Amino acid sequence: MFVFSARFHIFLPADSLKGKRGVVKSIIARARQNFNVAAAEVDLQDVHGEAVIAFVTVGENRARVRHLLDRLEEWIAEERPDVEIVASLIEEC
Repeated sequence: MFVFSARFHIFLPADSLKGKRGVVKSIIARARQNFNVAAAEVDLQDVHGEAVIAFVTVGENRARVRHLLDRLEEWIAEERPDVEIVASLIEEC
C-alpha cells in the first residue's frame, strides 16, 4: 500500500476571509468528489488572498497514486482559472 500527499500553495481572488472560505471549500469538496481524496486547508487560514490545501490518497499502485495527484493539480488549474497554484509538493509518505 502506498500513501501520497500533495500540498498546493495557491493565490485566490478573494477580498475577504468569507470569500476565501467559499473558494477553498468549493475546491476541497469537488476534489473529494472527483478524485476520492482526503483534503483540508492546512496553512494561511487567516490570509485572505492565499491558502495551502493538502490532499492525501492511498492505493496499491505507486504510479497510479502519484498520477492521481498530478491529475488533481492539473484539474485545479483547469477548473479554477481564477486560482493560481504558486507552489506544489507531491511526496510519498
